[in-house]
Amino acid sequence: MCQHQPPCPSAESADRESARLVAHHPEQGWSLLCNGVLLFEDTGELLPDGRVIAPHRSGARAMTAA
Repeated sequence: MCQHQPPCPSAESADRESARLVAHHPEQGWSLLCNGVLLFEDTGELLPDGRVIAPHRSGARAMTAA
């Protein structure tokens, strides 16, 4: 899917969130990455194959948000 050189990490890669943005919709709370991952404002993800990755905020951030 990715045409960048070097290519962005795949959707299966641990660093998938570092892929480039294709579309960004902060008013709706989501962004589409060039590897097909939908990244949500709450740090949850929807992978191209339909798998859901639960939000994974860091402990420090979660504590300050409370």
